[in-house]
Amino acid sequence: MGIENAIEVKDLKKGFRIYPDKGSTIKEKLVSGKRRKYERREVLCGVSFSVKKGEAVGLIGHNGCGKSTTLKLLSRIMYPDSGQITMRGRVSSLIELGAGFHPDMSGRENIYINASIFGLTKKEIDRRLEDIIAFSELQEFIDNPVRTYSSGMYMRLAFSVAINVDADILLVDEILAVGDVNFQKKCFDRMQEIKKAGTTIVIVSHSLPQIEQICERTIWIDGGVIRDEGIPSQVHEHYLKEMESKRAEARGRKDLPSFCSPLAVRTGNKRVQFTDVRMTDGEGREKTSFRTGEPFAVRMDYQCGEDGLPAVFGIGIFRDDGVQAYGTNTQIEYDRLVPVRREGQTVVTVTGNHLLPARYRLDVAVHAEDGTPYDDIRTVVSFEITAVRRDIGLCRLDNFWTVDGVLPGKREEQN
Repeated sequence: MGIENAIEVKDLKKGFRIYPDKGSTIKEKLVSGKRRKYERREVLCGVSFSVKKGEAVGLIGHNGCGKSTTLKLLSRIMYPDSGQITMRGRVSSLIELGAGFHPDMSGRENIYINASIFGLTKKEIDRRLEDIIAFSELQEFIDNPVRTYSSGMYMRLAFSVAINVDADILLVDEILAVGDVNFQKKCFDRMQEIKKAGTTIVIVSHSLPQIEQICERTIWIDGGVIRDEGIPSQVHEHYLKEMESKRAEARGRKDLPSFCSPLAVRTGNKRVQFTDVRMTDGEGREKTSFRTGEPFAVRMDYQCGEDGLPAVFGIGIFRDDGVQAYGTNTQIEYDRLVPVRREGQTVVTVTGNHLLPARYRLDVAVHAEDGTPYDDIRTVVSFEITAVRRDIGLCRLDNFWTVDGVLPGKREEQN
């Protein structure tokens, strides 16, 4: 194992037996021979990678691709059929939160049980106990049986135990969305603190912006093998295009022009018709990933069967959960209709891009004054916003702070 590495995985293979109808009793197994038959499903087919000390790596892929299986093999919840895993240091797993919790015991008692599973001694748990309780924000309920906890409270307590183990390697599987928004933010900040302290982190998540804010590298697992790895934003763009293409094939949507996302839905009478739509950066380069604060433009080429037809051009931006982030059109901005040509281009430049990290979709439309759509394309482009800062919400608001009349980080001038 290289001295610079905390984790080394070589030619990892893992398969499972899938029984169509597995009997639960000896009689059932003896009566039906069919129930003794099974299908062998190979989940990992030779995965190899390494993670350096202090590095944060994200594992992505569609459901069933093998990313969670990889994490469970790293945590030794299960073992590979072949291959080698080498890890250096104490390991903490945020995989099956609350595994080992006893419903009739109090939250305090379950802290001792769960922390001991991670390898802490009673003295170590005693030393961390108050920090764990404070982080969970469950002081009022800590001596109640956990069966009386809500699912959110249960997850809070489990997360608080696992995050306070002081591990050398932290394995995380889809559990950063625990509790309310404020608690999620605290969990995310804690992850950043752990990373800065030099802990090696491996995260499985479907939240690509979350991975981009924590990780230096992404590994895309597809069909049990590594499909791509590298800088998160680049790998994610490749992955998302592939996923959109597969969804389009499943829907049988092959009638859309090449500039449309496979998820696009197009309507309208086509009196005016878009012939190309693309997003570009400030230098005119086509992109689908921008940072908060980075200007971008939407360029819409069109054609029309008649000169001078009055029209309204518009755009809409929606987060991938359906929340509308912004929408405007030429009539809103200039209070008049635009006469179109037989061929032309409409460009809207967004100079103040305050969107916060997430996946977004772009809608474009051109319609008559009464709202009759000439051409309306929903999800014409899917794009992503990334950022370095960790503020939360839909958009960034320009602001500055003073504490006792002084900007934080700047010392008051001495006379």
